[in-house]
Amino acid sequence: MNIRPDPIELGVPAPVQPRTLVDTGLTNTMLRDILLKTVFRKSLETTREIASALCLTSGLTQQLVDQARDAGLMQATGTMHAGSSGEMGFQLTDQGKARAMDALSQSEYYGPMPVPLETYKMQVKAQSIKNIRMTRDLLTKSMGHLILPEGLLDQLGPAVGSGRSVLLYGPPGNGKSSIAEGIRAAMGDHIWIPHAIEYAGQVITLYDPIVHTPIVVDVDVSELRKVNNRVDGRYILCQRPTVMTGGELSLDMLDLNYNPVARTYQASLQLKSSGGVFIVDDLGRQAEPPQKIVNRWIVPMEMGYDILALQSGEKFEVPFDTLVVFSTNFHPNKIFDMAALRRIFFKVLIDGPTQAEFLKIFALVAKKKKFELDEAALVHLLKQKYPEIDNVYANFHGIFLIDQMIAACDFEGLPYRMTPELVDRAWANLFVEEGDIAH
Repeated sequence: MNIRPDPIELGVPAPVQPRTLVDTGLTNTMLRDILLKTVFRKSLETTREIASALCLTSGLTQQLVDQARDAGLMQATGTMHAGSSGEMGFQLTDQGKARAMDALSQSEYYGPMPVPLETYKMQVKAQSIKNIRMTRDLLTKSMGHLILPEGLLDQLGPAVGSGRSVLLYGPPGNGKSSIAEGIRAAMGDHIWIPHAIEYAGQVITLYDPIVHTPIVVDVDVSELRKVNNRVDGRYILCQRPTVMTGGELSLDMLDLNYNPVARTYQASLQLKSSGGVFIVDDLGRQAEPPQKIVNRWIVPMEMGYDILALQSGEKFEVPFDTLVVFSTNFHPNKIFDMAALRRIFFKVLIDGPTQAEFLKIFALVAKKKKFELDEAALVHLLKQKYPEIDNVYANFHGIFLIDQMIAACDFEGLPYRMTPELVDRAWANLFVEEGDIAH
C-alpha cells in the first residue's frame, strides 16, 4: 500500500490531524458546502469514499454527514455496500442538491478541504527553506555530473545555505541552468504541501502535480492507522518544489490566477514554490524588462512575504519562503541598476571552461557515448577550429560536437571514431557563417 512515510524520520514537522471540526479552522458553512459539492460532483455514497475525497478522517466526515442529515440535506439510502465493509450509503436530498448547485454557482471548488492561510503560514515556518543546513558534500553530490570551475562551490554553498536570492550570470552554454537545477537537487528533504488554502472564504488551489512531486513508500498495512491518526490528510508530502520559468515569464504569473468561469483561484507561481526554488532562466529574454521583473520580487525577497489580491480587490499577505535563482547571459550592470543589484544577495559568475576543462568534459562525454577519440582529430579541433573563435570554449560544445559526429557516423555507416573530417562537419553546425541571404 502506498502512503506517506513516517514524518518523524524526515526531520520536517508534520501537520497534526484535526481532532474536531473546529480544529480544521473552517466555518461550518464552508465545511457543509464543500461536502455537498463533492458528493454531488463525484457521486459518492459511503462515508469512507467521502472522507477520502475530503481528505478528512472518517470520524469527522461522519459528523459532517450527520449534520447534513439533520438539516435535511442528505439521507441514508438504506443500502449496505458489500464492497465497503458493509457501510451504509448516503445521498443528497432534493434540498441538498439545490444547495450544492447554489454553492457551485459561487465556486466550482470541491474535493480536499482547504487549510486556513494562517495555519499554512505556521507550517511554512516549520519547514522553511532557511532551516536547511547546506554542506559541501550535499552540493558536490547533486552536481557530481557537472565539470565545475574551481572555487564555484565556495560561492554557491553560502548562497544556497542562506536561502537568499542568487544571480548566476555569464556567457551562454556554460551550465547556468544545470547548476540551478543542481541547487534544487541538493535540498534532499521533503515538505508538506496542502491541496488548497483558504482566505476570507475563498479557496486557493496550491498543490500542482506539475510542480509538486509526492513522496510515496510501501508500508505495512498496520502502519496506516497510526500515520493517519497523526498527520493532517489535507497535506501531501512532496519533494521541495522547483518552479522554472524562462522567456515566457510575465508579471501576471506572479499573481493569483482567477478562473472567471469556474470562479476558482489557483496559487501564483511563487506561492507554489514555497519551501523550494524559483528559477528565472534566461533573464532579459522576457517581454518585461529585467529591472521590472526584479522589482516585483524586492518586497518578497526582503520581507519574507508577498502581497496578493482577490478579485474583490482585497489584498492579503502570503508567506514567501523561496530561494530565487536568476540566470542571465547579460552582464548584471547592463540590465540592473545598483538598487536592484544590492537586493540580489549573491552574484556568481559562471564562465566558460579553460582548454583543459573543455578537454576533460569532451573526454567524459565521449566515454559515456562510447565514441572513440583520436589525437590527430583533437589537434585539428584545437589548433584549426577554435582559433576561428579566439579559443573561446563553452561547456555545451563537447556534447554538441560529439552528438553531431555520431549522427554523421550513423548516416554514413561509419564506426564511432573521431576524424578531422567529422570535426569539420560537426563544426559547421556549431556556428552559422556571417552573410546575407539573397531574396
